[in-house]
Amino acid sequence: MKTIRAAALQFNVKQGDVDANLAYVREALTRAAAQGVQLAVLPEMWSTGFAYKNLNELAKRTAGIVEELLELSGRLKLVICGSMPEPDGVDKVFNTIFLIDNGKLAGTYRKIHLFSLLKEDLAFAGGDKWLLADTSIGKVGAIICYDLRFPELTRRLAVEGAQVICVPAQWPKPRQEHWRALLRARAIENQLFVVSCNACGMIGKLDFFGMSMIIDPKGEVLAESGEEEGEIVAQLDMQVMVDWRAQIPCFNDRKPEYY
Repeated sequence: MKTIRAAALQFNVKQGDVDANLAYVREALTRAAAQGVQLAVLPEMWSTGFAYKNLNELAKRTAGIVEELLELSGRLKLVICGSMPEPDGVDKVFNTIFLIDNGKLAGTYRKIHLFSLLKEDLAFAGGDKWLLADTSIGKVGAIICYDLRFPELTRRLAVEGAQVICVPAQWPKPRQEHWRALLRARAIENQLFVVSCNACGMIGKLDFFGMSMIIDPKGEVLAESGEEEGEIVAQLDMQVMVDWRAQIPCFNDRKPEYY
């Protein structure tokens, strides 16, 4: 079984400043590739932040950014996962993950669970399909931030064969312990790798704590960031997942017909 080198590229997303965010990501992806990284996960809405006042206008730049990421991914030999605003063709936008694999678009995922507490449901259209893609590093699934609180989604991806779940997020203070507990729970209950990337610093009026984490199928934290910008890197040994599932055969023991 192969071993994958994965990274979370945590940074302070500048709300509404696409050029500054894109410049940071270009450099961070280049640094990650120089360390032999094959999977790079970015925060949620990393190109714009939740700049509600002009989100529809900012979303028009996303197609061009995707084209640049395709070029970077192909040149740096990376799988890249992060979300950006995508026009919905009417008057809202989707919060969309673009999963890019070595120069090709492997798939997209539009955030299903919108965080009504912060009025996401008023500005965003909700998605209606999950994403699991066969990539050069294996079967990769993706969820976004608030989706973490809905275990059914991750379980569906696991049952369909996901080996790695990517979690771009903007998860603010003071819910750090929920973040840690839910990420580990999704890894433990589904016996797979979780690579999460949170934003950090002040974004608008919200304070983000970072704490991006890479977790193995046993729930062990392989790498964790603090509250500052920077990259964390860890090795994902797929044999560990295979061996652990053989030792604790949860998937074989499921009884979905009863629940």
